[in-house]
Amino acid sequence: MTNPLMTSTPRPPFSEIDIEHIQPALHQVLDGCRTALKDAVDRAQHTAPTWDSLVAPLEEQDDRLNNMWSPVSHLNAVKNTEALREAYTAGIAELTRYSTEVGQNHELYSAYEQLAESAEYQNLSLQQRKVVDNALRDFKLSGVALPGNKKRRFAEIKERLSELGTQFSNNILDATQGWSKFVTEGDLAGLPDNALALAKQTAEQRGEAGYALTLDMPSYLAVMMHAQSRNLREEVYRAYVSRASEIGPNAGEWDNSALIEETLALRHELAQLLGFENYAERSLATKMAESCDQVEAFLVELAEKSKPAAVKDYAELCNFAQSIDGLSELLAWDLAYYSEKLREQTYAISQEELKPYFPADTVVAGMFAVAQQLFGIDIDKVEADVWHEDVRFYQIKRAGQVIAEFYLDMFARDNKRGGAWMADCRVRRMRSVDGASELQLPVAFLTCNFTPPVGDTPSLLTHGEVTTLFHEFGHGLHHMLTEITAAAVSGITGVAWDAVELPSQFLENWCWEREVIPMISGHYETGEPLPESLLNSLLAAKNFQSAMQMVRQLEFSLFDFRLHRNYLSGESVDVQKVLDDVRHDVAVVIPPKFNRFQNSFGHIFAGGYAAGYYSYKWAEVLSSDAYSKFEEDGIFNAETGQQFLESILQRGGSEDAMALFKRFRGREPNTEALLRHSGIV
Repeated sequence: MTNPLMTSTPRPPFSEIDIEHIQPALHQVLDGCRTALKDAVDRAQHTAPTWDSLVAPLEEQDDRLNNMWSPVSHLNAVKNTEALREAYTAGIAELTRYSTEVGQNHELYSAYEQLAESAEYQNLSLQQRKVVDNALRDFKLSGVALPGNKKRRFAEIKERLSELGTQFSNNILDATQGWSKFVTEGDLAGLPDNALALAKQTAEQRGEAGYALTLDMPSYLAVMMHAQSRNLREEVYRAYVSRASEIGPNAGEWDNSALIEETLALRHELAQLLGFENYAERSLATKMAESCDQVEAFLVELAEKSKPAAVKDYAELCNFAQSIDGLSELLAWDLAYYSEKLREQTYAISQEELKPYFPADTVVAGMFAVAQQLFGIDIDKVEADVWHEDVRFYQIKRAGQVIAEFYLDMFARDNKRGGAWMADCRVRRMRSVDGASELQLPVAFLTCNFTPPVGDTPSLLTHGEVTTLFHEFGHGLHHMLTEITAAAVSGITGVAWDAVELPSQFLENWCWEREVIPMISGHYETGEPLPESLLNSLLAAKNFQSAMQMVRQLEFSLFDFRLHRNYLSGESVDVQKVLDDVRHDVAVVIPPKFNRFQNSFGHIFAGGYAAGYYSYKWAEVLSSDAYSKFEEDGIFNAETGQQFLESILQRGGSEDAMALFKRFRGREPNTEALLRHSGIV
């Protein structure tokens, strides 16, 4: 029987994929990759390497590998099982070994050097030259120049780090799913009807009577924001913030503490093998930021400008809780509850009051309409083979021609990783089919964890979830609207990590425009528009506690960066102390001592943000500044939209991010727009 993972069709045949297909398919594709690599090196030793003789054949095989593995990686995140997890973990180890083999192949490196130094290089397109330049950089970052014993150690570290990241992520998922609480309706006083319905539906799905609370975000946030029982809020908070640690309800069962220590030690050793002082320096080798000092100065400057406003926000919240309930001390499990009540009192608005006006289908349709006006595209839903009945599939068209496709998986469910993200399924490139060139269209996965439909009630979103959806769609547009055809710099591939959040944060701005909100809202029962009073309140509340949110993100960014920058060889790092010291410098809310935030900080220990979490704020400066041009020209100005499309979205990683930004904005970025949009200045 043909292995469905080996198909050459543009979309993965999800319904045909069995776990038993994974290892054979991976072995077959890796064999092809190694053969192509050997052939390319052999050719380079006999004739001067060219793009067609060296780079193109390797790209062809790498694309086969990506197309085979991307659905496996995605299913591991959205439909996790023990058997799939084992196959995925084994596959990741093989992929890491292969990546290191390629990166440390000195003959291949020499062939790329020959190409870069040849007359042929000058005849390459801009995107092709960028591929070659990036490859030479990445060879060095893979330890190609290391002596044999250090090369072997580098390979061992890379493989172990891959294992640690996978285990870290698994532990978070298991710890999140390992806690639940069955309660009666009386325990849930204060929760809105849709949250009660979700808790009841969850209990029914688990074969229990009553109501079930979990640590999935829709359930967790409903309790923290609305439950009148302070004891219940405390219990759920303690379970959530102690996940994957040595304490809490599942103490030690999925503890990530030792994984963190080993990860930091190995990253530091890897950086020093490559000649960097620390892993933060290594991280910046592929980013826009030029030095560790520059990053820290950037974060500290934002903190200094934001903290006075954050202190004021927090004092207002404490006074409010004292005035209405006599609270002498605001505890961690009180923050979201009283913040929501303060929002309701100050702006006569609550997230729950807004939700009926933001049914998911209406938001999605409006979001597509925004993209159509900005970038001249149309988006149509079509039938496709998917992994769950809730998943939808869309095609993006320009002038009637399909240019990209994407999957949208919006709702939380068991065995699905928390959070929201975009990942590439297929990358736009010119592929070789029977000796002829054929354009492979980009395909994206867009994933969120919103409250699913409950009974006859459709999924209803908070406005915060609306911005999350726009954020991920912005990433998707960056991937899908690219005009680049060299895979290594197409779409989001090859984009500097501290610039990759620019399109996603940029698109969020339209969620706050008076002209746009009617496009993305309408009561789920009547279709009536958001009342003017609620619209005014929503816009007035835009920057509610924005300074507190700013310093919280800066806390995470500085913790991550200092953790990696200040690590010392041979010394046991006190991770909690690093976090506590950062909080002392920038935070206005100090969490309780049992809070183990770091143990579920998947971005830096299981994602790509190690010594790079600052990228969110760095890119937010870029996105705010870029959006300010639309504020000047008109938020649906077709010419400005076309300029952003051509300067940023279509160029992918084919040019340096700063050059692309300056092409659009006409100058370097500054922080003024971010601070203004946040209401801090």
